Formats: sequence, structure tokens, C-alpha cells
Amino acid sequence: MAVQVLIPTPLQKSTNNEASVELEAGSINELIEALNGRYPGIQERLCDESGTLRRFLNIYVNGEDIRFKDNQTTSLKDGDEVSIVLAVAGG
Repeated sequence: MAVQVLIPTPLQKSTNNEASVELEAGSINELIEALNGRYPGIQERLCDESGTLRRFLNIYVNGEDIRFKDNQTTSLKDGDEVSIVLAVAGG
């Protein structure tokens, strides 16, 4: 099942400057694996050593925050749009 992944500008260095990629994945975990398969090393930017998404990272599926769904086991279906959003801090 093909999903569209929107890549934030700071991570585009890891995706050959692609802002959007299409991948086959049935869950967020599978999506991260697929991204890392195509762009080796990007998983380290997205997840910590235990495989958990980094705290400064938010992921949305069709505009819904996965934290209010099933987090990394959130299922994906054909045509879904996944947005990777980096948290902004400041004061």
C-alpha cells in the first residue's frame, strides 16, 4: 500500500533533497524501516537507540497526530499522507 510521506526541510538532506516520497508501508514502524531502506541512516534521525520516535518529532497521518492513535503501530492504508513535523522550541 503506497503512502505519501512529507519530509521536513531539515531532514531533506537525508532524502537526497526530496520533500515528498512515496513508499509501501502498513504501519508507521514499517514506514520508518522503508525510509531507512531507501535512505540509509535516516532512522537514526527519527528514532532513538531503542527504536522509539524522538521526542522532538511529531508524525501525522492524514492530519491526525499518531500520539492520539496507536503511536508507531498506527496502521496505514493506500493513499494515506504521512507528515513528519519537527517540534519548534524557543522563547
